[in-house]
This record gives sequence, C-alpha cells and structure tokens, in this order.
Amino acid sequence: MQHDFMTAGGWADAMGLDFRLLEPVVPVIASLLDSFRRAGAPVIHTREGYRPDLADCPPHKRGRHAPRVGDPGPLGRYMVTGEPGNAIIPALAPVAGEIVIDKPGAGAFYATLLDHMLRLRKITHLVVTGVTTDVCVHTTIREANDRGYECLLVEDATASYDSGFTEAVIAMMRVGVPGCSTTAANVLAAMAG
Repeated sequence: MQHDFMTAGGWADAMGLDFRLLEPVVPVIASLLDSFRRAGAPVIHTREGYRPDLADCPPHKRGRHAPRVGDPGPLGRYMVTGEPGNAIIPALAPVAGEIVIDKPGAGAFYATLLDHMLRLRKITHLVVTGVTTDVCVHTTIREANDRGYECLLVEDATASYDSGFTEAVIAMMRVGVPGCSTTAANVLAAMAG
C-alpha cells in the first residue's frame, strides 16, 4: 500500500497503470486495521523496495522498459527503500510498535525475517490484505502456505490493476488453493464477536 503503487507520480502511474483502481480497498483496509489494533492483534506492514545501490535487484528484475526500478521519478527513485514513493500511504500508515517489512521482491517472505518474526510470536494464521492481488498478495500467500501458515485473503481488501487478475486469485482461494477467503464484513464480525 505504498505510494509507488497507489498514487500519482508513483511507479505504477509512470508505467501507465491505473492506480485509481486500487483506491476502493483503502477504506476497507483502514477499517480492518482499526479493528485489529483495537483488539491488540499484531499488524505487520510490507512494502516492496530495493537497496539504493540495487544490489538486491538483478538487472532483469529492474524492468525491460522505462521506467525501471531505481530510475528517478516525481516521488524519488522508483521502488527504492527510503524514497518517498516507497512510503506507505498516510491512510494506512503504520503506528508505533507495528512491524514494517521491507521486501526486495513480490513475496513478503523472500529475503526477509518475516518467517522468523512470526514464529517467535507463535503466529500461525495470517489475514492478508493489500495490492496487488496477483503479484505481492498472492506470492506472499503462497510463500506463507509453503511454510505452514494458514492464510485468509480478505476479498474486498485486495485489488490489482486488472480486476480479472484479482477475480482469478479469489477464485483459487475460494476452493482452498493455497488458503481461503472471505469478506471484510465477516472478518470484522468475527473480531467484534
């Protein structure tokens, strides 16, 4: 939920992708964050970003056409950790005490300490939201499933630049591959109950 994916001047916007397609999930995720925070449940944020020297971003991964990861843009260098475009949007910004995982790839487990952090806290079940459904969200769920975590995708709290991609991932989750899914209303009801 970072500026590079969500706002004008970010990487997605420069790529010609319609970032406005992602906006409807912001209030849904905000309500889920509020509920989890009130319940004292752990909240972990992730953002895709690469080192300023791009040592963790192989040349082929930078992109084949401009703009490429690391190129300068209106919000700093695209997809580089610490640049303004890499920050999580204000409506969903982390609060004090919440973990933020900087990940050099689509999945939140690749080259991060996320698995270690979850196991230290004895967390076995993950509620997953965010963008993009078909890349970061789905990759993270598959990585989590491979590591033995139970995953729940919140269907109306995830989006992509192509609704067909989101629908395909949700269809897989509805049949239990590689987790399950439900709506934010159901999650909020369970949290309140």
